[in-house]
Amino acid sequence: MTKEEKLKLIKQYLAAYNTFDIDGMISLLHPSIEFKNISNNKINCHTKGVDEFRVIAEQSKVLFKSRQQIIKNFDVHNEQVSVEIFFEGVAAKDLSNEIKSGDKISFDGRSEFSFKDSKICQITDIS
Repeated sequence: MTKEEKLKLIKQYLAAYNTFDIDGMISLLHPSIEFKNISNNKINCHTKGVDEFRVIAEQSKVLFKSRQQIIKNFDVHNEQVSVEIFFEGVAAKDLSNEIKSGDKISFDGRSEFSFKDSKICQITDIS
């Protein structure tokens, strides 16, 4: 895949994510998609395959009234693209003692994408 094709795929994925379009997200993923979420240097979510990914995507969908990932910068290394992300969302329910329904959440992070057969085959979100 060319750099442009990879970036287009990532932008399509993020657009689907931002609008809670789970089917749109899934359509861009390789059947063997591996997803990891790393927060504070700990893996707090790990899925393999589209079925497991769909479950976690559906679960996370109800956590936010709105959410948006904005690309700040990207770096392409062969088959991997590292994307600096700004995340902003509004909690749909109490998420912790500190984060209550209606609270605005924002942070910087990084997402790493890998590709196979013109699809996204690996996503690692790091914050």
